[in-house]
Amino acid sequence: MELVVGRVAKAHGVRGELVVEVRTDEPEERFAPGATLRGRLPRTDDVRDFTVESAREHSGRLLVFLAGVADRTAADALRGTLLMVDSADLPPSEDPDEFYDYQLEGLEVRLTDETVVGSVREVLHSAAGELLAVRAADDGREILIPFVTAIVPTVSIADGVIVIDPPEGLLDPE
Repeated sequence: MELVVGRVAKAHGVRGELVVEVRTDEPEERFAPGATLRGRLPRTDDVRDFTVESAREHSGRLLVFLAGVADRTAADALRGTLLMVDSADLPPSEDPDEFYDYQLEGLEVRLTDETVVGSVREVLHSAAGELLAVRAADDGREILIPFVTAIVPTVSIADGVIVIDPPEGLLDPE
């Protein structure tokens, strides 16, 4: 299974450098010189391997050079590309309260009284923090649940269940 670690936002400069939206807690590891990333180009099934030549932070953004991307035209062609690593290559987390997105996707979501709410469709990363995008079991609508301990007290990967204790109104249809 592949895990998204970044998305190419746009070209930077004229030499092929890319602005990458980081989607990993370990960008220094994932974008280290010599690291290999799989890139899925937008609106296609085209997947290519890229080798990181260099990465640096600039004004709060990650700027990356990939081997074979030598000018602005080549960099612009990669806009929207998802950069991924194989989840089998990732070390297990030493923190029991840390999870990779792929571990949460598909888990059943229940209330503390065991009522089934739905299942996790996707983990969204925003400036405000992580959100669980849950497909409701009753009507299929999407419910966004902040992935914080106060609302999500229990995650059991082994049992395939996330238990939530939402504040009033969080699960109500709009």
